[in-house]
Amino acid sequence: MKGSAFLKGTKKYVYDSTVGLNDRAFIMFSAAVLVALFLAIPCGLIMHEPLSATISTAIGAVLFTVYVFISIKRNTIARAKIVLSIVVIFIFLPTMFFTNGGVYGGTPVWLLLGTIYVSMILNGKLRIVMMIMNAIVLMACYIVGYYYPGLVTEYTRGGNFFDSLSALYIVGGIIYVLVTFQISLFKKEEESKNLNRLFEQTATALVNAIDAKDKYTHGHSSRVAEYSKKIAELSGKSPAECKEIYYVALLHDVGKIGIPESIINKEGKLTDEEYEIIKQHPKVGAQILRSITEYPDMIIGARYHHERYDGKGYPDMLKGEDIPEITRIISVADAYDAMTSKRSYRSTIPQQSVREEIVKGSGTQFDPEFAKIMQHLIDMDVNYDMREKDVESVLSGKGELYCKSFEDEVTEGIHICQKITKIRFRCELLDKEKQEGGPSLIIFDSIDARFHDTYRAIMELSFLEYGVLKPDGRYECNGARKIAVEKGVSSLEEEPLKASEIVYEIESVRVKDHAMITIDNGVTKEIFTIAFPDSARFAYIGLTGENCRIYDTDIDTREEEVPADFIPRIAEEISYIDGPEGDVPSVQIDGYRSDSTEGIKVTDGLKVTYHTKSLPTARLVWHCSYIDLFYSEDHMAGGPGYKEYSLIRLDGENWEADGKAKNELSVSISDSFEGWDAWKEANKKGFECTVYFKMEEGRIITTSENLGISITNITTEFDPDKDVYLSLTGDQVVITNVRIER
Repeated sequence: MKGSAFLKGTKKYVYDSTVGLNDRAFIMFSAAVLVALFLAIPCGLIMHEPLSATISTAIGAVLFTVYVFISIKRNTIARAKIVLSIVVIFIFLPTMFFTNGGVYGGTPVWLLLGTIYVSMILNGKLRIVMMIMNAIVLMACYIVGYYYPGLVTEYTRGGNFFDSLSALYIVGGIIYVLVTFQISLFKKEEESKNLNRLFEQTATALVNAIDAKDKYTHGHSSRVAEYSKKIAELSGKSPAECKEIYYVALLHDVGKIGIPESIINKEGKLTDEEYEIIKQHPKVGAQILRSITEYPDMIIGARYHHERYDGKGYPDMLKGEDIPEITRIISVADAYDAMTSKRSYRSTIPQQSVREEIVKGSGTQFDPEFAKIMQHLIDMDVNYDMREKDVESVLSGKGELYCKSFEDEVTEGIHICQKITKIRFRCELLDKEKQEGGPSLIIFDSIDARFHDTYRAIMELSFLEYGVLKPDGRYECNGARKIAVEKGVSSLEEEPLKASEIVYEIESVRVKDHAMITIDNGVTKEIFTIAFPDSARFAYIGLTGENCRIYDTDIDTREEEVPADFIPRIAEEISYIDGPEGDVPSVQIDGYRSDSTEGIKVTDGLKVTYHTKSLPTARLVWHCSYIDLFYSEDHMAGGPGYKEYSLIRLDGENWEADGKAKNELSVSISDSFEGWDAWKEANKKGFECTVYFKMEEGRIITTSENLGISITNITTEFDPDKDVYLSLTGDQVVITNVRIER
């Protein structure tokens, strides 16, 4: 039974389209080589070859089998391919040649199998290198065998005949089976692709039907699917599971098709009766998806995504782990996107406020494990990419922007980051007789990434206007330290469609506290360089104008970041490092883990004391210092071979580092704790922090006490063969005077 189950499992793996084709080829061809090796043993006995040769073949077959099995089980197939290729080329092929009759027996045919094996399990440059080495080794064997025939163990004439015949049949049969199996695999792959394509098109059609009904949730299902997939990946799910979770999340809201549009698109608060109708969409969705038997979790995702971890959700009021895991993942992703997207009754909620809501809902609305992963995703999203990005959203839900007077209308903020962002649009004057007006760019920051001009909003949302840029090179420098402008050569290729129209292309990029923004209208090109007050705050472009209509807008952001020296500096870099230098250099961390101290080797009894101080821009609890436990080859956080074991924040949160270690965190608050507002204020003033490390029986015990918060974290299941290092990092914080005692 076990053998049958193993064969079924292997076959399932080989046909699994989520597994790389090269890995599946490795399984197939390894199995083929194993068959050949085990068949070679009785052939050797029949031919009366030396017992040592038969025994060596048997030992090689067993070792090969064990190594392949362990590699599959430990998921080290990539390394196994290289190791086995080296063994085949430099050990197996020469041994076969000199102990099995050389060119006069069946050796050339056996060698062909080894060559095919190496060529099929490798790819890229490595395959080319190995095939060249294979050719060199074979040539050397033939030359040595020709000039020194005494080194070759030859058989009798009958032995040579039988060896050649058996080699032809065995190797030929294996090649036939492999080719047939490969053709079958390609056919199944194509069938699977066609089915997946059909399913994707059907799912997309259903999602489009949902979007067509609800004008305020355009793209919601796709974003929830992406966020759910990211959560699944960080929780250790397999590629196949992540793919399934993506599609389940994509169709979680399909039941809204059965809800009247008048309720879905109602402006303002729903009545109790209308809310009860809305609450029916999970049941409706489950009914719609009931016929998809190939993916039974589709029903689960649709029916249970509004259940709460504390049992207060709907429709079945399930509680805790009674709620299917897949919907516990979707639930937190769904809530995150709902809060970061515009709705009929409110604007988007700032991401940092969303994070606080996720923290508050952990253990009540959300599964704590997946809420924690969502918090980590938010922390990692330094460019605020996880949000609604539709162009019409930037244009405040409209396809066009009408600006009779300056700041009459301003788009939502377009983030200026270290990736080049291009904004293209067309503009024409509303009153053509005036011959005055046109677009302008407002450069600003605010918690909700929107322009504000009322005192209350400015104070509550920390709005700061850096300056205003105009296409003719004029500018206003408000909150920025400095703005410089120079002329460039226009490279705009897009032509206006009519005489009254001007095409504009805006290009923006930021590195630390400097930004470069170009405005190109096909005739002139103005290049603005802006020096911000600091590197910590965000910066956005708000598109506005005067006496103009802005339309046909397109926004595109490149994938790669520009280098650190991309923007020439026009002002000195702001530094808040004012404390003494300790045993390692001080460090200023302007954004989430944007920098860190040198690595410090963790040993038993290690004591690290340092001074931590939040930057003036810090507003939140997690704007504090963090302790990072890790391994890397150069002993630096993020260096080659980096493995993060734990990330401990002084406010008592801990990240378990993608399953590379296990952590048990305990946090206690003493009577001396004066509340989080006082804690944040103390961080602004700065204080001394001490961290102790104890190593015992494969455990690292990290303890610290600060401002009434006591933290103990026990890290286990890290790599015992490698040293563990710590670095101090954080978010919007300065770390100075680091002192090490052992």
